[in-house]
Amino acid sequence: MIPVCRLADLPAGASVRVGTTPPVAVFNADGELYAIDDTCTHQDASLSEGWLEGCLVECPLHAASFDLRTGQPTCLPARRPVRTHRVTVDDGIIHVHLFAEEGTAA
Repeated sequence: MIPVCRLADLPAGASVRVGTTPPVAVFNADGELYAIDDTCTHQDASLSEGWLEGCLVECPLHAASFDLRTGQPTCLPARRPVRTHRVTVDDGIIHVHLFAEEGTAA
């Protein structure tokens, strides 16, 4: 379990990059928290710097899009999913629980 930040510091529509290995991106999508590996599977780009729309994040490099709930790509050029990670909030602090397999649902 890795502490990320206070829930109050991650407003709806925002994301934060966690410097784990590999890096993880945590998103607040309209009040729901999601965590995925931060690196696009198409090419090295930080998904935490992408555009969030609903439960989808668009890679800032080549516009590949990923579903935050499943990690699955929703359009080309990405073909492989990103790993998802479980997120919990304890005493107002967001925590990420890292998973080891690609596409593991949160």
